[in-house]
Amino acid sequence: MKNDLHNRRGFLRKSALAALAAMVGAEVVFAEHMPPNYVPLGFDIDPMKGKIPDMKVLGDKPWNVETPIHRLDDAITPVEKMFIRNNGLLPSQPIDPNAWTLTINGESVKAPKTYTLTELKKRFKSYTYQVVLECGGNGRSGFEPQTSGNPWDQGAVSCAEWMGVRLKDVLADVGLKDDAVYIGYYGKDLHLSQDPAKVAISRGVPIKKALENETLLAWAVNGNDIPLVHGYPLRLVVGGWPASVSGKWLHTIAVRNKEHDGAKMEGHSYRMPVRPVQPGEKIAETPENFRIIESMPVKSLITYPQSGAMFDLKTKLALRGHAWAGDRAVANVHTSIDYGATWQPCKLQAPKNRLAWQHWQTEIAFPKAGYYEVWVRATDDAGVSQPMVIPQWNPGGYLNNACHRIAIKAV
Repeated sequence: MKNDLHNRRGFLRKSALAALAAMVGAEVVFAEHMPPNYVPLGFDIDPMKGKIPDMKVLGDKPWNVETPIHRLDDAITPVEKMFIRNNGLLPSQPIDPNAWTLTINGESVKAPKTYTLTELKKRFKSYTYQVVLECGGNGRSGFEPQTSGNPWDQGAVSCAEWMGVRLKDVLADVGLKDDAVYIGYYGKDLHLSQDPAKVAISRGVPIKKALENETLLAWAVNGNDIPLVHGYPLRLVVGGWPASVSGKWLHTIAVRNKEHDGAKMEGHSYRMPVRPVQPGEKIAETPENFRIIESMPVKSLITYPQSGAMFDLKTKLALRGHAWAGDRAVANVHTSIDYGATWQPCKLQAPKNRLAWQHWQTEIAFPKAGYYEVWVRATDDAGVSQPMVIPQWNPGGYLNNACHRIAIKAV
């Protein structure tokens, strides 16, 4: 019986590989290294990919829009290529930046204080940092079974240049008590119910993260006013952590003497189980079962060429992309064309500043004509590498940092 089952599985595998070879019109090179139960990218080639350059709209109430990975090729992400992740509706009232204020309050300030946007710009030194903002659910579509939330592929990430004042300088001006442990933000986005008593999202970070140099009260991105959908006229920008902590349409920051308890800080929102769980397992959404997501894991993308590309075997294939690692730096990047059996090092640039992504590039020669998959894997400065397969399943579909891969045909 075991031999029959083994033979049947072998027949099905050979049949699938034959079907793939017929589909792509080429030999599937290094097929012997393909992991068990692996689904090749060639089975999922979209014939319209690249013909419609627009962003991928996952929803409009609220707005959730993903960037196709090949459109993330810029060193500094242009505004029109930045993903959009909103939890509520855009502010309903016309926004007058001259009348906009930011209030700093909470249990752990010596006295609440309110600043106009003009005062922030005039009273404090401004800084510009390029930082990675990535949705905690980026890559969610890879989990099986599917979880709740937007089915992001890998394009819910950006690395633009944000300008503003450091939150640490404003908090120093306000004055903090010794018991300050967390901050929480409040924006003017509307709850989906449009009930003014409800808050769409109000998250935060520990005070140590809030006081980092790169944590900004930003009013500009890439040298211009922040677009409305990205938080105009004032946004909190906290690099390296889930982008949900970078509150938009910012009007209040509360300095807390406890972990912030705002909307989307509860249940399994932006939280990971403290123990491994079975795919699809239901676990109680209690604090002892989940931990808040903080620094994002090491990750990389191939931004050129686009998956599905064909190239002349006589020339080397130029590859490039980005890598990042939350609060850490990326130490090295490698690529593989044989499903992870061997890896080749890439040239890696230093980040423009802390919390910015790092650009990598390489050239690859292929041994013969055929169908290939190119994988990329980054390793951070603590020695942690991306997994080759989808990480442990979790109810929120968070932190999928499996190796990115593209399909290539050499002719």
